[in-house]
Amino acid sequence: MSDIKWAVLGTGVIANEMAVALKKIGRNIYAVGNRTYSKAVDFAKKYGIEKVYDDFNDMFTDSDVDVIYITTPHNTHIEFMKKAIRNGKHILVEKSITLNSRELNEAMELAALHNVVIGEAMTIYHMPVYKKLKEILDSGRLGKVNLITMNFGSYKEYNMNNGAMLDIGVYALSFIRYFMTEKPDKLLSQLKKAPTGVDEQAGLLLMNNDGQMATVMLSLHSKQPKRGMVSCEKGYIEIMEYPRAFEAVVTYTESGEKEWVKEGDTRDALIYELLDMEKAINGDKKCMLLDYTKDVMDMMTEFRKSWGFTYPEEEK
Repeated sequence: MSDIKWAVLGTGVIANEMAVALKKIGRNIYAVGNRTYSKAVDFAKKYGIEKVYDDFNDMFTDSDVDVIYITTPHNTHIEFMKKAIRNGKHILVEKSITLNSRELNEAMELAALHNVVIGEAMTIYHMPVYKKLKEILDSGRLGKVNLITMNFGSYKEYNMNNGAMLDIGVYALSFIRYFMTEKPDKLLSQLKKAPTGVDEQAGLLLMNNDGQMATVMLSLHSKQPKRGMVSCEKGYIEIMEYPRAFEAVVTYTESGEKEWVKEGDTRDALIYELLDMEKAINGDKKCMLLDYTKDVMDMMTEFRKSWGFTYPEEEK
């Protein structure tokens, strides 16, 4: 499919980044919809978008739309996803793609029935530096991946309503799944709740059947670097600001030699996602790594289940 027509649902930060990304590659968003019509009008004027829907729901039945980027809050995703899929629209969905595994499984089954592509907008899976690091690991010169250690901490006021798992943990777990040979199925954790009842801080310990282990420290009320380290038999990889990383340092333990790996540009993170999504629409579905997305959602669902955490939408 050439000249793929994108629509965007929502006009927040990510929608603005998407518009800028398409402009950089000489393209434009075809249509925009928002619950507040005036915001959609303002967004369209800002980026020269051709079509604004009086009712954003018309986006799902517009025969000119090929793919929709859903950028709304994650508790709204599944209903919008189902509407889009039933009308034959491909969808790219902001992380976390759904609230839980049940929702994602439902969407995947529906997508298979209607032959459409669904993908999560997980930058880690599309940044060029990660693809390069995968090549290095596949070459065998670092040996087997044994241990992955992750940190992600931001500082938010105590009126937080989104928990650490779906807000930032999804990045750490996606990083882990990307570098592990198979999904971790042995999960342990410690949890600290925020006054609002959501998961403010968590420590996670994971292991898969291949003996690979990972640790994760998450916090929404304690700043820490976004740092990932992949420890192998013959060296280790360090990545800072890993959600949109463009560089990594590989240290070979026997010689002490360091290799700097630089690929891509942080500022082009959404370009890489959008182009991979278009590749998937044109037949290369594996480049969206939906199987990894499912594994990560399964892990997040299992962790929250062990904490007794549910969202209001899950209780309906």
